[in-house]
Amino acid sequence: MNDIRAFTELLPSWVMPVVIVLVVIGALLLIKRLVLTRLNRLASTSPYFYDSLLLNALKIPLYMLIFCIGLFVLERMPAKDSEFSKMIEGSTLYVMPILLVIAAVFFFDRMISGMINHYSHKSSVLYSSRPIVKGISRSFVFGIGILVLLGTLGISITPLVASLGIGSLAVALALQPTLENFFSGVQLLVDRPIRVGDFVELDSGEQGFVEKIGWRSTWIKTLPNNTVIMPNSVLSESKIINYFYPSKIMSVPVEVGVHYDSDLDHVETVVLEEAKRLMQEHEFGVPTHDAVVFFHTFDNSSINFTVILKGQEFFHQFFLRAAYIKRLHKRFKQEGIVIPYPIRAINTEQEQPRFENKSN
Repeated sequence: MNDIRAFTELLPSWVMPVVIVLVVIGALLLIKRLVLTRLNRLASTSPYFYDSLLLNALKIPLYMLIFCIGLFVLERMPAKDSEFSKMIEGSTLYVMPILLVIAAVFFFDRMISGMINHYSHKSSVLYSSRPIVKGISRSFVFGIGILVLLGTLGISITPLVASLGIGSLAVALALQPTLENFFSGVQLLVDRPIRVGDFVELDSGEQGFVEKIGWRSTWIKTLPNNTVIMPNSVLSESKIINYFYPSKIMSVPVEVGVHYDSDLDHVETVVLEEAKRLMQEHEFGVPTHDAVVFFHTFDNSSINFTVILKGQEFFHQFFLRAAYIKRLHKRFKQEGIVIPYPIRAINTEQEQPRFENKSN
Protein backbone atom coordinates (compact mmCIF):
# COMPACT_ATOMS: atom_id res chain seq x y z
CA MET A 1 0.00 0.00 0.00
CA ASN A 2 2.81 2.33 0.86
CA ASP A 3 4.48 1.48 -2.45
CA ILE A 4 1.37 2.49 -4.36
CA ARG A 5 1.10 5.73 -2.42
CA ALA A 6 4.77 6.46 -3.05
CA PHE A 7 4.31 5.77 -6.76
CA THR A 8 1.33 8.10 -7.02
CA GLU A 9 3.24 10.86 -5.27
CA LEU A 10 5.92 10.64 -7.94
CA LEU A 11 3.36 11.24 -10.69
CA PRO A 12 2.26 14.74 -11.75
CA SER A 13 -0.70 16.02 -9.78
CA TRP A 14 -3.02 16.01 -12.78
CA VAL A 15 -2.52 12.34 -13.70
CA MET A 16 -4.74 10.75 -11.07
CA PRO A 17 -7.75 13.05 -11.64
CA VAL A 18 -7.53 12.40 -15.38
CA VAL A 19 -7.33 8.62 -14.82
CA ILE A 20 -10.32 8.71 -12.49
CA VAL A 21 -12.33 10.76 -14.98
CA LEU A 22 -11.44 8.35 -17.79
CA VAL A 23 -12.61 5.45 -15.63
CA VAL A 24 -15.88 7.29 -14.93
CA ILE A 25 -16.38 8.02 -18.65
CA GLY A 26 -15.66 4.39 -19.53
CA ALA A 27 -18.13 3.16 -16.93
CA LEU A 28 -20.81 5.55 -18.20
CA LEU A 29 -20.21 4.46 -21.79
CA LEU A 30 -20.58 0.81 -20.75
CA ILE A 31 -23.81 1.59 -18.87
CA LYS A 32 -25.09 3.55 -21.86
CA ARG A 33 -24.42 0.65 -24.19
CA LEU A 34 -26.09 -1.91 -21.94
CA VAL A 35 -29.13 0.27 -21.24
CA LEU A 36 -29.63 1.33 -24.89
CA THR A 37 -29.27 -2.24 -26.09
CA ARG A 38 -31.98 -3.35 -23.67
CA LEU A 39 -34.23 -0.42 -24.55
CA ASN A 40 -33.78 -1.00 -28.29
CA ARG A 41 -34.92 -4.60 -27.86
CA LEU A 42 -38.01 -3.43 -26.02
CA ALA A 43 -38.68 -0.72 -28.62
CA SER A 44 -38.43 -3.23 -31.47
CA THR A 45 -41.38 -5.14 -30.01
CA SER A 46 -43.38 -2.00 -29.28
CA PRO A 47 -46.18 -0.95 -31.65
CA TYR A 48 -45.29 2.69 -31.13
CA PHE A 49 -42.92 4.72 -33.28
CA TYR A 50 -41.68 7.47 -31.00
CA ASP A 51 -39.80 5.21 -28.58
CA SER A 52 -37.52 3.94 -31.37
CA LEU A 53 -37.16 7.47 -32.72
CA LEU A 54 -36.22 8.83 -29.28
CA LEU A 55 -33.59 6.14 -28.73
CA ASN A 56 -32.10 6.75 -32.16
CA ALA A 57 -31.97 10.50 -31.56
CA LEU A 58 -30.22 10.05 -28.20
CA LYS A 59 -27.22 8.09 -29.49
CA ILE A 60 -24.89 10.97 -30.40
CA PRO A 61 -26.10 13.45 -27.72
CA LEU A 62 -25.44 10.87 -24.98
CA TYR A 63 -21.77 10.69 -25.95
CA MET A 64 -21.46 14.46 -25.57
CA LEU A 65 -23.41 14.41 -22.30
CA ILE A 66 -21.09 11.72 -20.86
CA PHE A 67 -18.06 13.78 -21.85
CA CYS A 68 -19.59 16.82 -20.12
CA ILE A 69 -20.12 14.75 -16.98
CA GLY A 70 -16.45 13.77 -17.15
CA LEU A 71 -15.43 17.44 -17.38
CA PHE A 72 -17.73 18.30 -14.49
CA VAL A 73 -16.20 15.56 -12.30
CA LEU A 74 -12.70 16.65 -13.30
CA GLU A 75 -13.46 20.22 -12.32
CA ARG A 76 -14.74 19.20 -8.90
CA MET A 77 -11.73 17.05 -8.07
CA PRO A 78 -8.99 18.67 -5.96
CA ALA A 79 -5.73 19.33 -7.80
CA LYS A 80 -2.47 20.64 -6.41
CA ASP A 81 -1.42 22.13 -9.73
CA SER A 82 -3.03 25.57 -9.95
CA GLU A 83 -2.29 25.92 -13.67
CA PHE A 84 -4.04 22.62 -14.37
CA SER A 85 -7.03 23.77 -12.31
CA LYS A 86 -7.27 27.02 -14.27
CA MET A 87 -7.08 25.13 -17.55
CA ILE A 88 -9.88 22.80 -16.45
CA GLU A 89 -12.04 25.72 -15.34
CA GLY A 90 -11.51 27.43 -18.70
CA SER A 91 -12.36 24.24 -20.56
CA THR A 92 -15.58 23.68 -18.65
CA LEU A 93 -16.52 27.32 -19.08
CA TYR A 94 -16.47 27.08 -22.87
CA VAL A 95 -16.40 23.42 -23.84
CA MET A 96 -19.38 22.25 -21.79
CA PRO A 97 -21.86 24.83 -23.19
CA ILE A 98 -20.68 24.09 -26.72
CA LEU A 99 -21.11 20.34 -26.24
CA LEU A 100 -24.54 20.73 -24.65
CA VAL A 101 -25.81 23.00 -27.43
CA ILE A 102 -24.42 20.67 -30.11
CA ALA A 103 -26.05 17.71 -28.36
CA ALA A 104 -29.40 19.52 -28.33
CA VAL A 105 -29.04 20.44 -32.01
CA PHE A 106 -28.28 16.83 -32.98
CA PHE A 107 -31.17 15.57 -30.86
CA PHE A 108 -33.81 17.87 -32.37
CA ASP A 109 -32.41 17.40 -35.89
CA ARG A 110 -32.71 13.62 -35.64
CA MET A 111 -36.15 13.81 -34.07
CA ILE A 112 -37.53 16.10 -36.76
CA SER A 113 -35.88 14.16 -39.61
CA GLY A 114 -37.22 10.89 -38.20
CA MET A 115 -40.75 12.26 -37.96
CA ILE A 116 -40.56 13.59 -41.53
CA ASN A 117 -39.37 10.20 -42.82
CA HIS A 118 -42.08 8.40 -40.86
CA TYR A 119 -45.03 10.56 -41.86
CA SER A 120 -43.86 10.93 -45.47
CA HIS A 121 -45.01 7.35 -46.08
CA LYS A 122 -48.50 8.34 -44.97
CA SER A 123 -48.80 11.62 -46.89
CA SER A 124 -48.14 11.90 -50.62
CA VAL A 125 -47.56 15.66 -50.27
CA LEU A 126 -44.91 15.18 -47.58
CA TYR A 127 -43.35 12.28 -49.51
CA SER A 128 -42.87 14.48 -52.57
CA SER A 129 -41.57 17.43 -50.56
CA ARG A 130 -39.41 15.44 -48.14
CA PRO A 131 -36.00 16.73 -49.36
CA ILE A 132 -37.09 20.36 -49.21
CA VAL A 133 -38.87 20.01 -45.85
CA LYS A 134 -35.86 18.25 -44.33
CA GLY A 135 -33.53 20.92 -45.69
CA ILE A 136 -35.66 23.74 -44.28
CA SER A 137 -36.05 22.07 -40.87
CA ARG A 138 -32.34 21.28 -40.65
CA SER A 139 -31.40 24.85 -41.56
CA PHE A 140 -33.81 26.17 -38.93
CA VAL A 141 -32.51 23.87 -36.18
CA PHE A 142 -28.85 24.57 -36.91
CA GLY A 143 -29.52 28.30 -37.24
CA ILE A 144 -31.23 28.45 -33.85
CA GLY A 145 -28.42 26.31 -32.39
CA ILE A 146 -25.76 28.72 -33.63
CA LEU A 147 -27.60 31.71 -32.19
CA VAL A 148 -28.07 29.97 -28.83
CA LEU A 149 -24.41 28.97 -28.80
CA LEU A 150 -23.27 32.52 -29.47
CA GLY A 151 -25.56 33.81 -26.72
CA THR A 152 -24.26 31.15 -24.31
CA LEU A 153 -20.67 32.19 -25.00
CA GLY A 154 -21.54 35.81 -24.22
CA ILE A 155 -21.50 37.09 -27.79
CA SER A 156 -24.23 39.60 -28.53
CA ILE A 157 -26.37 38.38 -31.39
CA THR A 158 -28.30 41.63 -31.94
CA PRO A 159 -25.65 43.24 -34.17
CA LEU A 160 -25.23 39.90 -35.92
CA VAL A 161 -28.95 39.64 -36.68
CA ALA A 162 -28.98 43.23 -37.95
CA SER A 163 -25.98 42.62 -40.19
CA LEU A 164 -27.56 39.42 -41.46
CA GLY A 165 -30.67 41.37 -42.40
CA ILE A 166 -28.61 43.78 -44.48
CA GLY A 167 -26.36 41.07 -45.89
CA SER A 168 -29.26 38.83 -46.82
CA LEU A 169 -30.28 41.28 -49.55
CA ALA A 170 -26.86 41.05 -51.16
CA VAL A 171 -26.87 37.27 -50.79
CA ALA A 172 -30.34 37.08 -52.35
CA LEU A 173 -29.18 39.08 -55.36
CA ALA A 174 -26.06 36.95 -55.74
CA LEU A 175 -27.99 33.70 -55.39
CA GLN A 176 -30.95 34.73 -57.52
CA PRO A 177 -30.82 31.64 -59.83
CA THR A 178 -30.53 29.31 -56.83
CA LEU A 179 -33.40 30.98 -55.01
CA GLU A 180 -35.47 30.89 -58.20
CA ASN A 181 -34.96 27.13 -58.39
CA PHE A 182 -35.77 26.78 -54.70
CA PHE A 183 -39.07 28.65 -54.87
CA SER A 184 -39.93 26.91 -58.13
CA GLY A 185 -39.44 23.62 -56.27
CA VAL A 186 -41.77 24.87 -53.53
CA GLN A 187 -44.30 25.81 -56.22
CA LEU A 188 -44.08 22.31 -57.71
CA LEU A 189 -44.74 20.82 -54.29
CA VAL A 190 -47.70 23.12 -53.60
CA ASP A 191 -49.38 22.82 -57.02
CA ARG A 192 -48.40 19.14 -57.31
CA PRO A 193 -48.38 18.82 -61.11
CA ILE A 194 -45.94 15.97 -60.55
CA ARG A 195 -45.20 13.72 -57.58
CA VAL A 196 -42.38 11.38 -56.71
CA GLY A 197 -43.07 8.09 -58.52
CA ASP A 198 -45.16 9.63 -61.34
CA PHE A 199 -44.36 8.77 -64.95
CA VAL A 200 -44.08 12.02 -66.91
CA GLU A 201 -43.17 13.29 -70.36
CA LEU A 202 -41.40 16.62 -70.74
CA ASP A 203 -41.97 19.03 -73.62
CA SER A 204 -38.44 18.16 -74.79
CA GLY A 205 -39.56 14.54 -75.32
CA GLU A 206 -37.92 12.78 -72.36
CA GLN A 207 -40.07 10.25 -70.49
CA GLY A 208 -39.40 8.75 -67.10
CA PHE A 209 -40.31 8.32 -63.46
CA VAL A 210 -39.94 11.25 -61.06
CA GLU A 211 -37.26 10.08 -58.65
CA LYS A 212 -36.67 13.16 -56.49
CA ILE A 213 -37.90 16.75 -56.21
CA GLY A 214 -34.99 18.57 -54.59
CA TRP A 215 -34.53 22.15 -53.49
CA ARG A 216 -32.68 23.00 -56.72
CA SER A 217 -33.58 20.38 -59.33
CA THR A 218 -35.89 17.47 -60.11
CA TRP A 219 -34.49 14.06 -61.04
CA ILE A 220 -36.34 11.98 -63.65
CA LYS A 221 -35.25 8.40 -64.31
CA THR A 222 -35.87 7.40 -67.94
CA LEU A 223 -36.74 3.94 -69.23
CA PRO A 224 -33.17 3.27 -70.52
CA ASN A 225 -32.08 3.72 -66.85
CA ASN A 226 -30.60 7.19 -67.35
CA THR A 227 -31.38 10.22 -65.23
CA VAL A 228 -32.56 13.60 -66.53
CA ILE A 229 -31.83 16.41 -64.06
CA MET A 230 -34.06 19.42 -64.68
CA PRO A 231 -33.72 22.74 -62.83
CA ASN A 232 -36.93 23.47 -60.99
CA SER A 233 -37.27 26.90 -62.60
CA VAL A 234 -37.19 25.33 -66.09
CA LEU A 235 -39.50 22.49 -65.10
CA SER A 236 -42.11 24.81 -63.58
CA GLU A 237 -42.40 26.68 -66.89
CA SER A 238 -42.43 23.57 -69.09
CA LYS A 239 -45.36 21.63 -70.50
CA ILE A 240 -45.53 18.30 -68.66
CA ILE A 241 -47.65 15.25 -69.43
CA ASN A 242 -48.28 13.32 -66.23
CA TYR A 243 -49.37 9.78 -67.11
CA PHE A 244 -50.13 8.98 -63.46
CA TYR A 245 -52.53 11.89 -62.88
CA PRO A 246 -55.37 11.81 -61.99
CA SER A 247 -55.10 8.01 -62.17
CA LYS A 248 -52.47 5.49 -63.20
CA ILE A 249 -55.00 3.58 -65.33
CA MET A 250 -54.68 4.61 -68.97
CA SER A 251 -56.21 3.69 -72.31
CA VAL A 252 -54.24 1.45 -74.67
CA PRO A 253 -55.31 1.91 -78.32
CA VAL A 254 -54.55 -0.91 -80.77
CA GLU A 255 -54.82 -0.23 -84.53
CA VAL A 256 -56.13 -3.12 -86.69
CA GLY A 257 -57.13 -3.51 -90.34
CA VAL A 258 -59.25 -6.22 -92.03
CA HIS A 259 -60.14 -7.09 -95.63
CA TYR A 260 -62.98 -5.28 -97.40
CA ASP A 261 -64.85 -8.58 -97.81
CA SER A 262 -64.93 -9.20 -94.04
CA ASP A 263 -68.18 -9.29 -92.05
CA LEU A 264 -67.61 -6.29 -89.80
CA ASP A 265 -70.20 -7.39 -87.22
CA HIS A 266 -68.42 -10.73 -86.89
CA VAL A 267 -65.06 -8.96 -86.72
CA GLU A 268 -66.33 -6.72 -83.94
CA THR A 269 -67.64 -9.69 -81.95
CA VAL A 270 -64.32 -11.56 -82.22
CA VAL A 271 -62.28 -8.48 -81.33
CA LEU A 272 -64.37 -7.74 -78.23
CA GLU A 273 -64.27 -11.35 -77.04
CA GLU A 274 -60.48 -11.45 -77.20
CA ALA A 275 -60.22 -8.05 -75.53
CA LYS A 276 -62.44 -9.17 -72.65
CA ARG A 277 -60.39 -12.33 -72.12
CA LEU A 278 -57.18 -10.32 -72.19
CA MET A 279 -58.44 -7.82 -69.60
CA GLN A 280 -59.42 -10.65 -67.25
CA GLU A 281 -56.44 -12.95 -67.75
CA HIS A 282 -53.46 -10.62 -68.18
CA GLU A 283 -51.70 -9.43 -65.02
CA PHE A 284 -51.58 -5.82 -66.27
CA GLY A 285 -55.16 -5.68 -67.54
CA VAL A 286 -58.15 -3.95 -65.92
CA PRO A 287 -60.82 -6.66 -65.44
CA THR A 288 -63.68 -4.20 -65.03
CA HIS A 289 -62.97 -2.47 -68.35
CA ASP A 290 -65.24 -3.17 -71.33
CA ALA A 291 -63.25 -2.74 -74.53
CA VAL A 292 -64.58 -0.47 -77.29
CA VAL A 293 -64.17 -0.77 -81.08
CA PHE A 294 -64.25 2.21 -83.47
CA PHE A 295 -64.26 1.64 -87.25
CA HIS A 296 -62.85 4.80 -88.71
CA THR A 297 -61.05 4.50 -92.08
CA PHE A 298 -61.58 3.05 -95.58
CA ASP A 299 -57.92 2.61 -96.37
CA ASN A 300 -56.29 1.61 -99.65
CA SER A 301 -56.40 -2.11 -98.93
CA SER A 302 -58.27 -2.51 -95.62
CA ILE A 303 -60.96 -1.22 -93.33
CA ASN A 304 -59.18 0.12 -90.27
CA PHE A 305 -60.47 0.26 -86.71
CA THR A 306 -59.15 0.96 -83.21
CA VAL A 307 -59.64 -1.20 -80.13
CA ILE A 308 -59.44 0.62 -76.80
CA LEU A 309 -57.98 -1.48 -73.98
CA LYS A 310 -56.94 -0.31 -70.53
CA GLY A 311 -53.73 -0.92 -68.57
CA GLN A 312 -52.94 -0.38 -64.93
CA GLU A 313 -50.23 2.18 -65.74
CA PHE A 314 -48.25 3.67 -68.62
CA PHE A 315 -45.49 1.09 -68.85
CA HIS A 316 -47.97 -1.81 -69.05
CA GLN A 317 -49.31 -0.73 -72.44
CA PHE A 318 -46.41 -2.39 -74.28
CA PHE A 319 -47.10 -5.80 -72.73
CA LEU A 320 -50.87 -5.53 -73.26
CA ARG A 321 -50.55 -4.46 -76.89
CA ALA A 322 -48.13 -7.28 -77.69
CA ALA A 323 -50.32 -9.90 -76.00
CA TYR A 324 -53.45 -8.63 -77.74
CA ILE A 325 -51.88 -8.66 -81.22
CA LYS A 326 -50.82 -12.28 -80.70
CA ARG A 327 -54.33 -13.22 -79.59
CA LEU A 328 -55.99 -11.47 -82.55
CA HIS A 329 -53.59 -12.98 -85.07
CA LYS A 330 -54.33 -16.50 -83.82
CA ARG A 331 -58.11 -15.93 -83.55
CA PHE A 332 -58.36 -14.30 -86.99
CA LYS A 333 -56.80 -17.42 -88.54
CA GLN A 334 -59.35 -19.60 -86.77
CA GLU A 335 -62.28 -17.43 -87.87
CA GLY A 336 -61.04 -16.91 -91.43
CA ILE A 337 -60.71 -13.15 -91.01
CA VAL A 338 -58.10 -11.79 -93.41
CA ILE A 339 -55.61 -9.06 -92.61
CA PRO A 340 -54.77 -7.93 -96.16
CA TYR A 341 -51.42 -7.09 -97.64
CA PRO A 342 -51.16 -3.70 -99.35
CA ILE A 343 -52.84 -3.91 -102.79
CA ARG A 344 -51.95 -1.79 -105.80
CA ALA A 345 -53.93 -1.98 -109.10
CA ILE A 346 -52.29 -0.84 -112.31
CA ASN A 347 -54.53 0.22 -115.20
CA THR A 348 -52.36 -0.55 -118.22
CA GLU A 349 -54.90 0.68 -120.75
CA GLN A 350 -55.06 4.06 -119.13
CA GLU A 351 -51.29 4.36 -119.05
CA GLN A 352 -50.72 3.46 -122.75
CA PRO A 353 -49.79 6.45 -124.96
CA ARG A 354 -52.38 7.54 -127.55
CA PHE A 355 -51.44 8.56 -131.08
CA GLU A 356 -53.83 10.42 -133.38
CA ASN A 357 -53.89 9.62 -137.10
CA LYS A 358 -53.26 12.76 -139.07
CA SER A 359 -54.54 12.84 -142.71
CA ASN A 360 -52.64 14.78 -145.29
